[in-house]
Amino acid sequence: MPVVEWEKDGAVAVISMINGENRINPVFNSEFLQAFDEIEQDKTISAVVLCSDDEKNWCQGIDLLWMQERLTENDRAGIKNLIFGLGDIFKRVLFFPLPVIAAISGHAVAGGVLLACACDFRFMSADKGFFFLSEVDVGVPFLPSALALVRKAVPEYQLCEMLYTGKRYRASELEPHHILQACADKEALMTEAMAFARTFNKKRGIFGELKKCANKGISDLMAGDDLKHIEDFNFFVKEE
Repeated sequence: MPVVEWEKDGAVAVISMINGENRINPVFNSEFLQAFDEIEQDKTISAVVLCSDDEKNWCQGIDLLWMQERLTENDRAGIKNLIFGLGDIFKRVLFFPLPVIAAISGHAVAGGVLLACACDFRFMSADKGFFFLSEVDVGVPFLPSALALVRKAVPEYQLCEMLYTGKRYRASELEPHHILQACADKEALMTEAMAFARTFNKKRGIFGELKKCANKGISDLMAGDDLKHIEDFNFFVKEE
């Protein structure tokens, strides 16, 4: 069964994550990237909306069960490959030559927040779902590029609270900080996200170049500082 699928609605590609909590693992990585490859080949598409078909979840981040199984098997190579694959997802969104709009209809947690921040614009249902970084409670450290990715969408004064407290935010709490646009419910979310997506008809060449320039610092960290962190990475920090 697929975990990611997409369909075309006029000039907008709608990518749906269709696996419940939409945990990120190698299968998710592969299907996600394939969807973007297929969309890029269709030159009549001018925008992408990324959504979930689950009533409660948008994306819960890395598949911790999969991660724990790899740790039990001491499969550090498999874990590293997943982290690199996660970076591939973020880079694909960051540099995709079309606007990518997150339509967040439920919980966006940890890596799900990073995915939302990688998108160019964010809309979220006000009636369901929390948006939060759980790493401080789960004991998972951040890569340098991950923090830069969050800073792309979250102002520094808000990032400190989000990062160090693990606080859960509703859409209405994030909208005043221009992190996302709050929508009344899921129906309004899709209506507003799709309407916004249809306003775009930009040339892919210049759009892609602008995104490369705007997000170069993040990709530089992925290709530089991240590598040593991944090589030395303790994927779960032990309590002292």
